[in-house]
Amino acid sequence: MHRAGRSRLQNCAPWLLLAGLMTSMVAEASELRRTPTVQMLDRVRPAVVNIQGEKNLPSVDGHAGPADTYRRVNGMGTGVVIDERGYVLTNLHVVDGVRQINVTLADGSAYVARIVSQDFATDLAIIKIDTRNDLPVIDLGTSRDLMLGEPVVAVGNAFGYEHSVTRGIISALHRSVQVNDDQGYDDLIQTDASINPGNSGGPLLNVDGQMIGVVVAVRAGAQGIGFAIPVDKAMDVAAELLSTRQVSNAWHGISAKREFSAGHSVFVVDMVAENSPAQAAGLARGDIVRSVGTQELIGPLDLQRALLASAAGDEVNLSVEREGATLALNLVLAPAGEDAAWSRLGLKLKPIPAKQFRQYGTKYRGGLTVSQVRAGGPAAEQGIRPGDVLVGMHIWETVSLDNVSYVLNRPDFDSLDPLKFYILRGSETLYGHMRVARRK
Repeated sequence: MHRAGRSRLQNCAPWLLLAGLMTSMVAEASELRRTPTVQMLDRVRPAVVNIQGEKNLPSVDGHAGPADTYRRVNGMGTGVVIDERGYVLTNLHVVDGVRQINVTLADGSAYVARIVSQDFATDLAIIKIDTRNDLPVIDLGTSRDLMLGEPVVAVGNAFGYEHSVTRGIISALHRSVQVNDDQGYDDLIQTDASINPGNSGGPLLNVDGQMIGVVVAVRAGAQGIGFAIPVDKAMDVAAELLSTRQVSNAWHGISAKREFSAGHSVFVVDMVAENSPAQAAGLARGDIVRSVGTQELIGPLDLQRALLASAAGDEVNLSVEREGATLALNLVLAPAGEDAAWSRLGLKLKPIPAKQFRQYGTKYRGGLTVSQVRAGGPAAEQGIRPGDVLVGMHIWETVSLDNVSYVLNRPDFDSLDPLKFYILRGSETLYGHMRVARRK
């Protein structure tokens, strides 16, 4: 019995060796299957969210009317996490008019989001979800050095299929696309990566897993033609949408740009507003801001992320590089101003509820009623009068008071002056140009 048992063990030995060899080969094959693209997507997917919601659209004939002439449709889209506290960038058309914005993360957890700020001109919006834990943030690349034929990957909620992945190349750059009468885009990236309804707001990635564009549109009736907003442009808009002025009604007076030196991205001060907190702190044009508090800066968005929890009166510490020397500056945020429209335009404005605004039967999506006009002010000189409805300034719609503040506080505002404006008066749409008082 003992000898026979040993014989069986000896006979089984070659099979054990073969089994071990096969296991090793399977493990090696699995590693070979984990291509750089697979590994990249493992890193990126947690920073991509799926968005769903229901909105009311006008009836098929396109005319607004009573509630029963509207039809309910299920919308879908995608977003990317740009701050670990739950701030998500997406397309405005994905969340505009949605009754409840439902967001699903890669791990399946679901949340209800709220809109923080929005920009109609670029079709971008910031939404916020409240989570207990910090979220992974998308890795940002740059769109300044994109190449035709460069491989790209898109991740999105295509047709409601969450976290769908497609790949292709960059087909063209600097495309202009007119989607409909109300929405057009300039300077887009064109790709043949499969872009479908639901991809809007999702990332277009390079092979390193860096976002180089925000998917925005697909050409109806065409195959293999999709478009994305270049990431550099999208992040400049995101910085404005997350600015302290928009989020906490505070002001710092810093205008900055992202520059590249020796392959590294740096945050360079482009302009310091007169009589601003930044000027009082000693900041100057050309300074490289390395950090705000514990937040390292490589672009304008990082500054706004660093100040998200700050309010007017708070002091923040800046680490600044100037001509090779490192400086420690203290910046105290100031109130953004409660009524910039009155002080600079000579207008008192009041929001109009969406249902009430529909009576105007216009292509504009909203406006502000002029309740008072200051005698001798810029608006009065142009003939604006109480009862008029301000619907636009320059290229931006004025649906809310925040939209007006956004225009008046833009760092490049001097280039917009005299400021073109659009108003509704009865059944007419009028426009003109006004010289705007400088910020005090």
